[in-house]
Amino acid sequence: MEFLTINGVSLSRLMMGTGDISKMDGMEMLDIFVAAGGTTIDTAHQYRRAEVTIGEWMAARGNRSQMVIMTKGAHHDDGSPGPRVNAEAIRKDLYESLERLQTDYIDLYALHRDEPGTPVGPVMDELNLHLAAGRVRAIGASNWSYQRIQEANDYAKANGLQGFMFSSTNLALATANEPRWAGCVSADKQTCQWHEQYQIPLLSWSSQAGGFFTGLFSPEDRSNEEMVRVYYNGDNWRRYERAKELAERKGVTALQIALSFVLNRPFPTGAIIGPRNEAELMDSVKAMEIELTAQELEWLDLKCEELAG
Repeated sequence: MEFLTINGVSLSRLMMGTGDISKMDGMEMLDIFVAAGGTTIDTAHQYRRAEVTIGEWMAARGNRSQMVIMTKGAHHDDGSPGPRVNAEAIRKDLYESLERLQTDYIDLYALHRDEPGTPVGPVMDELNLHLAAGRVRAIGASNWSYQRIQEANDYAKANGLQGFMFSSTNLALATANEPRWAGCVSADKQTCQWHEQYQIPLLSWSSQAGGFFTGLFSPEDRSNEEMVRVYYNGDNWRRYERAKELAERKGVTALQIALSFVLNRPFPTGAIIGPRNEAELMDSVKAMEIELTAQELEWLDLKCEELAG
């Protein structure tokens, strides 16, 4: 398992997503993830039961100090009606997450959704209070545009504060036609250029594009309305065909190539995955062994027409 470091926190680049953990034996899946070398678990205040399950699991295993927990708060659809990207909501969600997780600190804390136009100053002031108190070890933004993150970081720098240390948006080989969920942000060309310039880690959710590269979907099969709405387009089917071709050359699967595309960026990345069993998890672990050249990355992403070799 490979690792990256954010503000002194060493985290596995494969991160266990827990949005659907209540639909399976969550503790068993977490055990399998750790046995495979994983340390980093992604959750959110909005997931509710997931945080409770993780807290109970860490208490039962006695492994809190070995785990890296990323949780998120201040989602607009997670509490009282109205704006929630504010100091009061952040404080409420953070304390409730700490209680559910049965811990006194969060390794990576992110704001779950942005509310564009909301002043960044009070938000950064509040997050820095929790950094100083040790309740969080690193702060970031989930589903914020890079322009808003830069705005927040500019404010922090001007006021002697710590800016956002990571971002968590969607980054995948398949590009989204529209947000998968309301308020979601996918990393476009400009976003990736910004991450490359500043070397701020991007922790990608839905890094495998909802399974688009598994072979379970085809242009003719339009039964999955969400996949059709989000990922069905001509360019993505071309990316899928190229992933299959490159996978055949390397003796791997198209899905592993797609995950490797996220892990081989010219800036630090992590990939949040949602395996349903050990076999799916190990497929993702093997993808970490695949090295892709700059030309292979461009070819997969349709930025050039010829692939050497």
